Amino acid sequence: MTDIIQALLKGLLMGLLLVISVGPVIFTIIKQSINNGKEGGFSFVAGVWVSDFLWVMISNLFSAFVTGLLDYKKPIGIAGSLILLSMGVFYLFFKKVKLHPDDIKLPPLQASDHVKIALQGFLLNTLNPAVMGFWLTSATAIAVTHTVRERIIIFATCLIINMSSDVGKVVLAGRLRSKLTIHNIKVINRVSGLIFLLFGSALLLGLLFFVKKHH
Repeated sequence: MTDIIQALLKGLLMGLLLVISVGPVIFTIIKQSINNGKEGGFSFVAGVWVSDFLWVMISNLFSAFVTGLLDYKKPIGIAGSLILLSMGVFYLFFKKVKLHPDDIKLPPLQASDHVKIALQGFLLNTLNPAVMGFWLTSATAIAVTHTVRERIIIFATCLIINMSSDVGKVVLAGRLRSKLTIHNIKVINRVSGLIFLLFGSALLLGLLFFVKKHH
């Protein structure tokens, strides 16, 4: 019983670490919820959840394979940074708000819209080297000192905490949206674009000039 409690506590701490970490995914969850309502927000976090689940599974079941991926950290990171930069340019210069100043009722999302939004969340999370490093490092360290059952408890607890936090962000952002004006929504889009550009630029510069190739 003590081992189970310790596993739960470790999973809780890992989940809280993910919740308080600041990155482009967190801001995008809020932005999607504001622009596309709860449906859009949940579609985005669904993509993020699938990505997290896959990384957890891969990190625990194929540690040797994931370790090998570290040799490709640079190209993976470059791909991720280019996605961030392209999203930044889009939201900063090209994103149009298709809502009337006096009517901020959300247009209905089509099935294809949900797929696109979920894919955006999946790719943004999957191609983030920090996410890959977090799950790999955690899985490697935990595998050495914990049984399979304890590992399942740890990662399940971590994922549940993280998913609950994402649901909270979507709900709160949805409530906030009803009080926004068209001007404020445009400002949020531009701030979002600027943040994506900053994250993408910092990641790309770091990869190009500070990350050495593995031999």
